[in-house]
Amino acid sequence: MSLFVQKYGGTSVGTVERIEAVADKITKFKAEGHDMVIAVSAMSGETNRLLGLASSISDNPTPRELDVLVSTGEQVTIALLCMALHKRGVEARSYTGQQVKILTDSAHTKARIQDIDVSNMRADLSAGRVVVVAGFQGVDEDGNITTLGRGGSDTTGVALAAALKADECQIYTDVDGVYTTDPRVVSGARRLEKITFEEMLEMASQGSKVLQIRSVEFAGKYNVPLRVLSSFKDGPGTLISLEEDDASMEQVVVSGIAFNRDEAKVTVIGVPDTPGAAARILAPIGEANIEVDVIVQNISADNTTDLTFTVHRNDVEKAKAILKVVCDELGAKDIKSDAKIAKVSIVGVGMRSHAGVASTMFSALANENINIQMITTSEIKIAVIIEERYLELAVRSLHSAFGLDAQPQEES
Repeated sequence: MSLFVQKYGGTSVGTVERIEAVADKITKFKAEGHDMVIAVSAMSGETNRLLGLASSISDNPTPRELDVLVSTGEQVTIALLCMALHKRGVEARSYTGQQVKILTDSAHTKARIQDIDVSNMRADLSAGRVVVVAGFQGVDEDGNITTLGRGGSDTTGVALAAALKADECQIYTDVDGVYTTDPRVVSGARRLEKITFEEMLEMASQGSKVLQIRSVEFAGKYNVPLRVLSSFKDGPGTLISLEEDDASMEQVVVSGIAFNRDEAKVTVIGVPDTPGAAARILAPIGEANIEVDVIVQNISADNTTDLTFTVHRNDVEKAKAILKVVCDELGAKDIKSDAKIAKVSIVGVGMRSHAGVASTMFSALANENINIQMITTSEIKIAVIIEERYLELAVRSLHSAFGLDAQPQEES
């Protein structure tokens, strides 16, 4: 008998019929003798509907009241799922984040989990009940309802698994696992049987939308085995875990290709090449809560240099407005931007022990006449900025260059 924490996303519980199907799946696990804790999202589209109601009343609703409003979406789901389980003869009890209690900080709309009280859940599990918890939400020390930000139900599931020391946290979604890249871009993309926390974190941060980044960080920190599965068809999914004791990891150089269409490039031209200039440019960008990704500074010429960095496409005009003031103070010559860029990344723990990975990547792009504008690396990742129009061609060529199209060989 195992303790499983299962998380079902909005698409998985998007209709009453789908909630009934989830109840069937849970009933089957329960009949096999497993202890079950379930974290659920709001029904698909419900959070957007609630946010729409808020925006129809106020252009700038109070974050505290916004959290009170959007947290109700998950409350509907937990009640309906418990009703469906009761109909099947399965004892179940629902909990909001406040009832559990999932203690968070007080950062409304983007709170972080600090502690989880497992006493009620343990008591229910001992009594043979299925525990159904509202994802995405918690409560601060003053009793205020908080929410964890978009995709926060993933984090709830992983945090519950960590607190309960579950055997596995299973994330049920509308895909049947983590793929070498987006199958909509590369028809030959294949599902990975396993991937490390580190690789998944890089994939998520570079554009893969399968899991919320914070949930992967949480799982890695507390070593919670994480499995991505489909709500709509059976299969083993993809296991995300530590790379320890896994010699096969060394045989795989690149595990996947991630990409992001949402970035824009900003270049400050003719920056005086003096100590502190970069800090004076980037500090106000950070203070405006604009995240900077790739940064490149050119070699100094005539005592000036150019500084180029990328931000989210939605933030580019805001960034330029801030930079105009800063650059006037610094005496920089100009500011240019380009929103028609994309980032493509190769990710794999095997890159640590294999030479020639960068040259293979750059050669594959050169063969397709794709120019690289910026490059950034980590131990297990190489990311490049290219023109957006070449994105899908780049992904397909890299997928092929690193042998990701090939079917995995059967173990002898």
